[in-house]
Amino acid sequence: MEEMVTLWTRQDERSLSDLERLGVFRNKERYIRDNYEDVADHFIYLYRWFVDAASKRVPKPEGVEFPIWCSISHESMLRPILGTVAYKLQIPKSQIIYLDGGKWDYALNHIYIPKDPDDQIEYMEHIEKKGFKDQFSFIEGKYSRLYPEERKRVIESWERVFQIDHWNIFSTQANIWEIRPENIIEIYRYKE
Repeated sequence: MEEMVTLWTRQDERSLSDLERLGVFRNKERYIRDNYEDVADHFIYLYRWFVDAASKRVPKPEGVEFPIWCSISHESMLRPILGTVAYKLQIPKSQIIYLDGGKWDYALNHIYIPKDPDDQIEYMEHIEKKGFKDQFSFIEGKYSRLYPEERKRVIESWERVFQIDHWNIFSTQANIWEIRPENIIEIYRYKE
C-alpha cells in the first residue's frame, strides 16, 4: 500500500462544481486569469515553465493544464476567504511534487536561484563585471532578447526550486496535478 500524505489547498468555490460534475478538479488557465487578472500573463509564463519541469518528476495526467498549489501543514495552509474553500487532502506520496517556496519567489521575480551563498556572490560579481544594471532584465522587458546566455542561465537555475535545503512547514510547498473526491478528507468553508 502506497504511503499517503496530508496536504491542504485553497481553491475557488467553483472547484466544488467541477468535482461534482466531472469527478475531478484540475487547475485551468482561465482560473489563473480570473484570479490574477492584469498580471495573469506573468504567472502563466512561469506556471508553463513549472509544468514542463514538474512533469519530468511526476508525470502530468492527460488534460491537466496547470498544477494545484498545496501547503504541507494545517498551520501554513491558506484559510478560506470569500468565494473560496480549502480542502484537506490525502494524496499518494508518488503524486506530489515538492518545492522550496523561497526559491520559487526567485523565479516569480525572474532572477537567478543560487546554489548557495558563495554562488550568489559569484553570480552578482558576474552581473557587475558584465556591466548589467540589475539581475531582473533577462527574462522580460526590452533587454530580454539581447542576452540569451544570461536568460538561459537564469531559467536553468530555476530547476533548484525542487531542491529543498531546509524542510519546514512555511517554505516547503507541494503541488499536485488534480483533486478527486476520494482525495478529500475535509472541506473548510469561509465564515465571516
